[in-house]
Amino acid sequence: MKKKIALAALALGAAGPACAAETSVTLYGLLDMGLGYERVRAPDFKQTRIGTVQGVNSGSRFGLRGVEDLGDGLQALFTLEGGITPLNGKSAQSGRLFGRQATLGLADDAWGQLEFGRQANLASKYFSGPVDPFSGSFNLANMGTTFSATNTLRYDNLALYQSPVWSGFQFGLGYSFNADDTRTDTNGQKTGFATGNNNRAITAGARYLNGPVTLVASYDRFNPTNDAQGGKSSARIQEWIVGGAYDFEVLKVGAAFGQTRGGWLQGASMGVSPDTQYRNASTFALAQGFRANSYQLNATVPLGKSKLMASWQRADPNGDKLTGDDASINIYSAAYTYDFTKRTNLYAYVAYADNFAFHRGVSDTALAAGIRHRF
Repeated sequence: MKKKIALAALALGAAGPACAAETSVTLYGLLDMGLGYERVRAPDFKQTRIGTVQGVNSGSRFGLRGVEDLGDGLQALFTLEGGITPLNGKSAQSGRLFGRQATLGLADDAWGQLEFGRQANLASKYFSGPVDPFSGSFNLANMGTTFSATNTLRYDNLALYQSPVWSGFQFGLGYSFNADDTRTDTNGQKTGFATGNNNRAITAGARYLNGPVTLVASYDRFNPTNDAQGGKSSARIQEWIVGGAYDFEVLKVGAAFGQTRGGWLQGASMGVSPDTQYRNASTFALAQGFRANSYQLNATVPLGKSKLMASWQRADPNGDKLTGDDASINIYSAAYTYDFTKRTNLYAYVAYADNFAFHRGVSDTALAAGIRHRF
């Protein structure tokens, strides 16, 4: 159960009982661990691993979420959420304290919500769940493997606006003044003070959720620093995606199509050694002239406390711009979950990918089973 702390109560009642009900902080979290098998094959090597796994069904985390009623329907709200790797107790997201989200903003039922800080882009928010049954999780299975903008892509220094929901329709628009301020430019220098010396990004999205119908569209663009690959004329990574789903109650089906140009936004990783060249497609990987079309078809079958999910996805590149020998990716996935309660469930999944991360002849087979608990 989420723990709610009435902060105003600490004021010894000076503000009265009404204020105590209007201001609160919620402590929450999630743990996900299990056992898994993964086999990676390439023309020049093979690696196989059996062992503990984590963050398969969902990434483990802890967080604080707060809200204060400012009157006339206006609220101040914040979220501080840190990823953790519970198998060794370390922080995820490259050791960031609140690497999953760190935002502060204002919300109003009439005009929407405006937040500042680090959080996921709109493609990740809008496609995960309503269209992608794997909800941005289950490693190879999630659609972010072939639609890089949906691979839980997080931007630093993001100003993000999201509209209210009007009869099921909502849109959002965000701009990052420095998409990842831990990164360096191609000369090895940290991103700097001047606007053009920072990696900037735009995220936009719209969705319609009404009864059994879901429709989603998104657009992301990454503008590199002036020093990256030829200065201001360097490649800009762009990705647009459209998708939808229909829930027949006994079966939910979904589909998505998108196109990426100029490089790859967020690379999915296999479980091989970090120094292996085939590990992923890299993040914010610039490649002038690169283009890839991405496709996904999926289905979800509800089975009482359980559900069965399956998908096929593919990405077709236009040549050899990203890896030097780009090949089409195909991924076949299936997963099963069983809910003991609303907080605790078991899961199992299997996935197979060929030409992983556009590397010709590289395949990945993964199986895992575990338990997820939310508090």
